[in-house]
Amino acid sequence: MRPLTDEETKIMFEKLSKYIGENIKLLVDRPDGTYCFRLHQDRVYYMSEKILKLATNFSRDKLISVGTCFGKFSKTKKFRLHITALDFLAPYAKFKVWVKPGAEQSFLYGNHVLKSGLGRITENTMQYQGVVVYSMADVPLGFGVAAKSTQECRRVDPMSIVVFHQADVGEFIRNEDTLT
Repeated sequence: MRPLTDEETKIMFEKLSKYIGENIKLLVDRPDGTYCFRLHQDRVYYMSEKILKLATNFSRDKLISVGTCFGKFSKTKKFRLHITALDFLAPYAKFKVWVKPGAEQSFLYGNHVLKSGLGRITENTMQYQGVVVYSMADVPLGFGVAAKSTQECRRVDPMSIVVFHQADVGEFIRNEDTLT
């Protein structure tokens, strides 16, 4: 387990800023202590510094994971967010999409959100902006990328894709055997 390099930190923070903007500071400097990001086997973990100090008692090869996995770096050094980061991203999300109850199941099965399933969308959402997807009862379901801006969503036909699926809480069940 090691700290992220400057390049890795920049790549990861650029990805996080698509979803939570400048609220990244709130992830690190929390009222309940200081938190940090650490890299272990191409995965980025988010943990308190207290947990980090305890984790140093274990050798790298014995350590499987510590803290919450925020995502992983691909072989090409691109950062991919994991669904486990949802609980930390949802409270700070700048752009949100609410889906109708009928479209929740479709999204949780890994499908994109169509205009017919769109309940509400945050005002001034730009095209290709990272969004957190909520149910109408304000339960975070996952995250994705806006396929259309807020203005375009008002004019498109009901079968148009408005949010591209990236991750959802249904992944735990669909990929149960491959998650580590």
